[in-house]
Amino acid sequence: MRGADEQPGSMFSYVSLEERVPADHPLRAIRQITDRALTRMSAQLGTLYINFGRPSIPPEQLLRALLLQALYTIRSERQLMEQLDYNLLFRWFVGLSIDARVWSHSTFSKNRDRLLRGDIAQHFFEAVRRHADAARLLSDDHFTVDGTLLEAWASQKSFRPRDQDPPAAGGSGNPTVDFHGERRTNDTHQSTTDPDARLFKKARGRTVKLGYLGHLLMEHQSGLIVQATVTPADGHGERDAALTMLERLPGRHRITLAADKGYNTQDFVANLRAMQVTPHVAAYAPTGRRRSAIDGRTTRHPGYAISQQKRKLVEQGFGWMKTIGGVRKLRHRGGPLVTWVFTFTAAAYNIVRLRRLLPATA
Repeated sequence: MRGADEQPGSMFSYVSLEERVPADHPLRAIRQITDRALTRMSAQLGTLYINFGRPSIPPEQLLRALLLQALYTIRSERQLMEQLDYNLLFRWFVGLSIDARVWSHSTFSKNRDRLLRGDIAQHFFEAVRRHADAARLLSDDHFTVDGTLLEAWASQKSFRPRDQDPPAAGGSGNPTVDFHGERRTNDTHQSTTDPDARLFKKARGRTVKLGYLGHLLMEHQSGLIVQATVTPADGHGERDAALTMLERLPGRHRITLAADKGYNTQDFVANLRAMQVTPHVAAYAPTGRRRSAIDGRTTRHPGYAISQQKRKLVEQGFGWMKTIGGVRKLRHRGGPLVTWVFTFTAAAYNIVRLRRLLPATA
């Protein structure tokens, strides 16, 4: 018998959000890891608020919503609020009841800026890392470093001479700009949309883009990210960021650092050795212009080959953060905000890996 296509509007629901989410849903484990991290950083969150006035968006709910934005590749705060309005799974994860009113996207963005001023993304990243460290999933001896270009939210047309007056208001929203034959460098030009973005290309033959450099330091035991940072895009940013991230590591025992050929310079390898770091940097055959800073004294050890194999795991982190996390084409402007988003997305990637690495009861 064919059922009738009736669409009654029920006034009451007798099933809770908790019962609607399957017991084996991936977000259950992610919610558990996230809640533990938020509990660890409760003191840092408390310093951002005063003890009187109208209550704002709870920072725990704000961070869970931002985590959903990274996990489900939601392109804007406006779309995120729309999803929270009718998606019961998202409401359960954030901590909103079925009847709770969803915030406006402008209010959400304003409250997010408060977290930016408190450097909460770095605290959240460290809280997730401590969770992995407590479960003995992190290596203290073997690491990989790498960097990638993050395309800025700015067009080539916005890259104008520094001494040139800004375009007059009221003109065309997308004017025709002919910069053919014009020599444009970061010393003489600057983006009017995102002044912190720099003109850069990652390698020969690549397209020159306005962007930033994102850097990751990964440990080899579980492929988890232990350091993340963003620097202006220039030819020395990757190596300088690598040294800075290594200095932040706890302890002063000898460790190994794997990296690609872009880090194979005499100065960088010498700095690593001075820091008691064994450079497992990819070697290359000498040419007429330069020779490799890594020779047989390093490459003959079995650990070097293992490091060269393990270092490729860092590409999984960059791949997830760009395709799923949405940092391939940045949606935010300014160095501080880009660093905040990149660090938070790195924490989201660690949570996704921890879901598979930790036991179901962890």
